[in-house]
Amino acid sequence: MTSAVTTDKSARPGYGQLMRTPGALGFVLPGFAARLPFGMLTISILLLVQYTTGSYGSAGIVAAVTGVSMALSAPVMGIFTDRFGQSAVLLPVVLTHAAAVSGLAALALAGAPVWALALAAVPAGASVPQVGPMVRARWAAKLEGSPLLPTAAAFESVTDEFTFVVGPVLATALCTGVHPAAGLVTEATLTLLGGLLFAARRATQPKPHAPTAAGEKRAFALSFPGLRVLIFAFLGIGAVFGGMQVSLAAFSDEIGNPGANGLLYGVFAAGNMIAGIAMGAIAWKIGPRRRLILGYIGLTAAASVLWAAHSMILLGALGLVVGLCIAPALITGYTMVEQLVPANARTEAFTWLTGSIAFGQAIAVILAGRLTDAHGSSYGFLVPMGATVLALATLLALRAQLAPKAPSRIVNSSGPADGTPAPAVPAAVTASAPAARNRVNERGMGHRVPVTVD
Repeated sequence: MTSAVTTDKSARPGYGQLMRTPGALGFVLPGFAARLPFGMLTISILLLVQYTTGSYGSAGIVAAVTGVSMALSAPVMGIFTDRFGQSAVLLPVVLTHAAAVSGLAALALAGAPVWALALAAVPAGASVPQVGPMVRARWAAKLEGSPLLPTAAAFESVTDEFTFVVGPVLATALCTGVHPAAGLVTEATLTLLGGLLFAARRATQPKPHAPTAAGEKRAFALSFPGLRVLIFAFLGIGAVFGGMQVSLAAFSDEIGNPGANGLLYGVFAAGNMIAGIAMGAIAWKIGPRRRLILGYIGLTAAASVLWAAHSMILLGALGLVVGLCIAPALITGYTMVEQLVPANARTEAFTWLTGSIAFGQAIAVILAGRLTDAHGSSYGFLVPMGATVLALATLLALRAQLAPKAPSRIVNSSGPADGTPAPAVPAAVTASAPAARNRVNERGMGHRVPVTVD
C-alpha cells in the first residue's frame, strides 16, 4: 500500500482538511462505529445486572471481570495485529464478542447467579476489539510525510474521548428508556457491524510485520519506564469513569429520578468533549510533561469534591468541571507515547493505555458499587477522589521518567548520536529509506514529522 496524500503546505492543517484525505472516511466512520461500543459495555453490564440482582455490588463484580479481561487481552491483541494484519485478527474477534455479549445478556435475564455471570463476562471482555490503535495505524499509512499527522493524532484522541463519554450516555438511555438489556444488544450489534465494515476496508490497512530479523531485539512497551508511569495515570482516569458511572446511577435512584442519570452523565460528557476539541485546536507552548501534571492536578481537585454534592444542579456543575479536566490529561498522555516509546512498540503501548483505562474502570466499579450499596452514592464518589490522588502522587514522584530518552526519540533524519540506525524514520524526512518508511506505515499513530502547526 502506498501513501497518496498531497497537502498544500501553505494551508493550515485542520480537521476539515484531514477529513478530505482520500479514503479517510472509508475507515473513520466504520472505525468509529466499531469502537463506540467500548464506552457502552461496562455501563450496560452494570445497569442490566443491577436490574436483575438488585445490587450495585454484584453488578460491579461482573462489570469488573469484563474490564480486567479486556485489559489483559488488549496488548496481546495488539501484538497479533502487528504480526498477522488487522482483518485476520478483527474478523474472529468481533464474531466472538457478539456471541459472548449475547450470552451474557441472556444469562442475566434468566436470573443466573453472579458467579455464572462473572464467568460469562470473561470472553465478553477479552474479545473487545482494539479498533482505536488500528485506526491510528491507518492514519500513519495514509498521511506518510504529511503535516496533517499531528492533526490526525489529535482527532483520534478526541474520538477516543467521544467514545468514553458518549457511549455510556447512549447505553444509559437505552437501558433506562427501552429495556435493561437494550444497551448490551446495541453494543454487540455495533461491534459486529462496525467491525466487519472496518475489516472490509483492506485498501488502507498497513501490511503485517515480517518476523523480527536475526539479531534484532524486539522492544516490548512495558520495558520503558515512562509508559509504566502513564499506565498509573490512565488507571486513575479509568477510575473516574467507573466511579462516576456507578455513583451517578445510584444518586439518580436516591432522588427518585432514574432518568436523571443520562442527563448528569451527558453534562459530564459535554465538558469532556469541549475540552477534547480545544486540545486538538490549540498550539501548545507548554511541554507535554508539564501539561499532563497540570491537567492531572485539575482533575484531582475536581474529583475530590464530588462526594459533597447533594443536589442535582450542583452535581451536574461539578461533573462538568470533572469532564473538562479529563481531556487534557488523557490526550496529553496518548501524545507522550510518541516520545517515550520507540516506533516498533508503539502500537502495543497504545493498547496498554487503553487497557489501563478499562482496568481502572473495572476496579472503580467494584469499589464504588460496594460503597454505594452500604452507604449511598456520596461514598461512591470517594473512589474517583482516591484514585486520582494516588495517580497524581505517582506522577509527581516519577515525573523524571516522563522525560524523553534520546535513544527512544526521532529527532531528525540522521538517527541517534551514536551512529546506530534509528528504529523508525518518517518517510518525508528522507527518500532513501524505504524500509524505514514501511515501518512507519505499519505502526501506530505516534509517527509524526516534526512540523509546527499554527
